[in-house]
Amino acid sequence: MVTKNEAWYAGETAVGGVLAPRASTSAVSWGAVLAGAAAAAALSLILLLLGVGLGLAAASPWANDGASAATLGVAGIVWLAFTQLAASGLGGYLAGRLRVRWRDTDADEVHFRDTAHGLLSWAVATLFTAAALTASVGAIAGIGVKAPGVAATAANAVAAAANTTAGTAPSANGGAVAAPSALAAPSASAPALSQDAIDAARKTALWMFVSLLIGAFTASWLATIGGRQRDRFE
Repeated sequence: MVTKNEAWYAGETAVGGVLAPRASTSAVSWGAVLAGAAAAAALSLILLLLGVGLGLAAASPWANDGASAATLGVAGIVWLAFTQLAASGLGGYLAGRLRVRWRDTDADEVHFRDTAHGLLSWAVATLFTAAALTASVGAIAGIGVKAPGVAATAANAVAAAANTTAGTAPSANGGAVAAPSALAAPSASAPALSQDAIDAARKTALWMFVSLLIGAFTASWLATIGGRQRDRFE
């Protein structure tokens, strides 16, 4: 049964004043969306790791050697855009190609659904990749926080061994020997960010925004291509 306020559209017929029942299932093929998102996230992580490796290989700790900071910055932006283009395109295409076929559906509606499937696959892949990178950065930051304490302990041990070798007995109460000023741990107070660092962070955020927009558009567009090919070959 249909409600009295349900609109009748062109092409719909009714028998005895009652419209034919419509399917109540969702038009979203979540299996295809998740498959495309998984492929996009995996390719994105692979390309990001490759980009980090290439960047470290091009950099050099010595002055006037290796790629400059400006060159590495431009290369990083280009690689980030390429990563979004490739990963989002793959995810969107798979989401459109693997979805179910919507029979007896208007061509414009099929086009919209394919676009939505590509956008959903891009969104899920982006959230997953962001969560994975956040967890990785958090683990690295935790290791960095523990490093000064380990360095200070090692410095104390080295100082104690040096004093013992020189004939100076360690403290009678067994306490740790204070490290020399040259081996002291760095101050906990971090210096204020410079204007160059702020500008670099701002430009990085803006280019990341642009690359994400490129990924969303590419995923939506290639999902329509995959959807048309899926309907053509079935």
